[in-house]
Amino acid sequence: MFIGIDLGTSSIKTVLIDENQKTLANHSENIKLLNPRSGFYEQDPESWFIATIQCFNKIRKDKPKEFSVVRALGISGQMHGATLIDKNNQVLRPCILWNDTRSTKQCYRMEDKYPSLRKESGNIAMPGFTAPKILWIKENEIEIFKKIYKVLLPKDYLRYRLSNTYYTEMSDASGTLWLNVKQRNWSEGLLSLTDLSKDHMPNLAEGSDATATINKKLANEIGFDNEVIIAGGAGDQAAGAIGSGVVYPSQSVISLGTSGVYFSPTENFISNTNQAVHSFCHCLPGTWHHMSVMLSATNCLDWISKMFNLSIGESVKKAEYYSNNNFEINATPYFLPYLTGERTPHNNSYLRGSLHKLSTSTSVDAIIYSVIEGISFGIKDGFEAVHSVSPKNNQTYLVGGGSKSIFWADLITSALNQTIIVGEDSALGPALGVARLAMLATKDFKKEEIIKSMPIQKEYNVSEALFERLDRRYQAWKEIVVANKLIAKNLMEK
Repeated sequence: MFIGIDLGTSSIKTVLIDENQKTLANHSENIKLLNPRSGFYEQDPESWFIATIQCFNKIRKDKPKEFSVVRALGISGQMHGATLIDKNNQVLRPCILWNDTRSTKQCYRMEDKYPSLRKESGNIAMPGFTAPKILWIKENEIEIFKKIYKVLLPKDYLRYRLSNTYYTEMSDASGTLWLNVKQRNWSEGLLSLTDLSKDHMPNLAEGSDATATINKKLANEIGFDNEVIIAGGAGDQAAGAIGSGVVYPSQSVISLGTSGVYFSPTENFISNTNQAVHSFCHCLPGTWHHMSVMLSATNCLDWISKMFNLSIGESVKKAEYYSNNNFEINATPYFLPYLTGERTPHNNSYLRGSLHKLSTSTSVDAIIYSVIEGISFGIKDGFEAVHSVSPKNNQTYLVGGGSKSIFWADLITSALNQTIIVGEDSALGPALGVARLAMLATKDFKKEEIIKSMPIQKEYNVSEALFERLDRRYQAWKEIVVANKLIAKNLMEK
C-alpha cells in the first residue's frame, strides 16, 4: 500500500492506493491562509502537520488493515514557500507563500548584482520564488534572518516533521532560485546573493529516490506497522504531471486550481526567460520541464462568487447560460485575472484584477462569464509563451478543480485551439503522482509499469465557431493588458 500527500494552498489532500494503483481511500482537510497585508500571503507550518495527521486518522478509520501495511509515501507541495527553522528546529515565523509579492524590489537587486542569474537558474528572479523572500527578511526582519538554520519548502518541512531529516528534490528546489537547474545542484553563487550557503539547504534527491523513513515513534502513533519510506516527492505541478502520466515532450498538462499552470516536459534543459517561462527540473532523473504560471485562476471565480453571494456551481451555470444564450461580442465585458499580480508572460507584481467595458446593461451573468473567460485567456497566454520555445504536443490533460466543469473545459479547448483530455482521477493528480513516486522509491517497480496515462474520462474537441469568437476577444483582451501594464505600478504605489 502507498500514500500520496498533496500539501496545497487551501487544503491537504491524501490518497491511499494499492500496488495496482487502485484508489482505496482519500481524504482532505482545509488549511487557513493568512493575508496580513495586501500582497502578503502566509501560512502556519504547524497547520500542515496537523491537517496531515487528521487525514491519516480518517484513512486509517476507513481502511484500517490496508493503512497499517503502507510501505512508502510521497509528498507534493505548493512551491516556493520560505519555511524558516532555527537550530532548535523551531519555526521562526509564518511561511511566506508562493503568491506573496512583497519581495519585488529584492528581485531587481538580485538580477543587477548577479548578471548570470538567469543563465544559471534558468529563470527570472520573481517575488514568488524563495530566494527573494529571504532577502526581504534580511532587510526587514534581521533578527529572524540571523537565526535561520535551515530553509525548507512546505512539503519538505512536512517531511522533516515526519522523519526528522532535511531533504528536498529537484523539481521543488528549482523554484527556489538557488539551484543550478541544468546541473541539478545547489549554486554557491546564487546562495551568496542572500548571504546563505549550502549548509542552510536540505539535501538534494530525485523525486523517485528514497530520502528517509517515518520516525519510529511517530509511525507507531499513526498506526503504521512497517518502516515507511518517504520518497523525494515533487513540487505540486510536477507531481500532478506524474499523476497524469505526463513525462514526455509529446505531452502536457493544464492545472486549473488556485493558480493556473501549463506544464510541458522536455528531454533537455532549455531556458526562455524573455516571457517569464519557468525552466525547472522534472521530478524524474535526467528530465526537465517548462511551466507557465498565472497566480490567480479558480480563486478569481471564488472571489466573484462571494461578491454575488453565489456558490461556485451557481456561478458556472450562470456563465454557461450567458455564453450559450445571451452572449454579445461587443457588449460582453473583459476581465483581467491578476488579483495578486502575474508571472507568465508578464512577470509583473503590480498588475491587479480589473473589469472593462461595463455598462448599465451589464448583467451578473455577463460579469461571471467574463471572469471565467479571462482566466482561460491567462492560461492561453502561458500556453503561447511555453510553445514559443518548444513544439506543441498532441496530448494535453486538464486537472484541478476547474476540470470538473464541462463548460470550462470546452472554453479552454477552443481558446487554445487544442484537444483537451480529462482523466478519471484528475482531482487527485498531485497526490496520485507522489504515491507513484513512493512506489518507485521502493525499487520494486519500473517507471514504465507505474507512470501511465490516466484513463480518459472525456475528450474535448475544438469548436471552430467558439474558437473564432474567443480568438477575436483574446486579441482585444491583450490590448487591455498592455494598457494596464503601463499604469499598474503608478496605481499600486500611490
